[in-house]
Amino acid sequence: MNKNDLFDLTGSAALVTGAGRGLGAQFAHAFAEAGADVACIDIDLNAAQDTADSLRAYGRKTFAFACDVAAESVVQDTVRAVHEALGRVDILVNNAGIADPVPSRVGNYSSKNWHRVMDVDLHGVFYFCNEVLPIMAEQGNGKIINVASMWGLVGSSSVFPIPAYNAAKGAVINLTREMGLEYAAANVQINALCPGFYRTGLGPSDDVDVTSALTALTPMGRIADAEEIQGPALFLASAASNFMTGQTLVTDGGVLAQ
Repeated sequence: MNKNDLFDLTGSAALVTGAGRGLGAQFAHAFAEAGADVACIDIDLNAAQDTADSLRAYGRKTFAFACDVAAESVVQDTVRAVHEALGRVDILVNNAGIADPVPSRVGNYSSKNWHRVMDVDLHGVFYFCNEVLPIMAEQGNGKIINVASMWGLVGSSSVFPIPAYNAAKGAVINLTREMGLEYAAANVQINALCPGFYRTGLGPSDDVDVTSALTALTPMGRIADAEEIQGPALFLASAASNFMTGQTLVTDGGVLAQ
């Protein structure tokens, strides 16, 4: 295979959750630029539509759908609609997620907040995989990228306590391993992407004081720009990663190497 073809997604159909902004919008742009048609999924339909509109410059088919990933019946309807619109689903990125509303240690943690984070960050991943995997298995190919976090591999309380987020992302990583094994023989590759600190305009990493603290924690001495997630995502979505499944790709500027 020509090396340029390794990352060519021409003819593929991608579904990206949380595509309205942040890293989700970056995934959508990376795939469309590489030749894929893209369904942009977000709880905010206007945000999803803005991303879908911005992709049309690449000459690809794009669609926007509103979906609360924590609602299983809504996920089922959304996947059905995406499949009808695109005709297939070759790439799924489970990116939609939320963090603990307020950093807090276990012992005085709100069970309501715990369940909400789990519903979105873990159950949402399961719901989408549960609907998309039969489609991919029938097609005989597929790529699933579950966006976890470096905090799914280590605790974060040395910086800030976010136990629900950490627990959910850790579960996503091991669910990825399990599904990777289950569907390895079906030619469906399922991997987890674990970002470190990225500038997305959505979280505390864009606060000046927090930025300084996170930069000091990162051996590369900087926080990544949102666009820098596109390379790892394209690798996991393309033929370049065809012999990789059930694995975890960490993009954290060296934080976990310390």
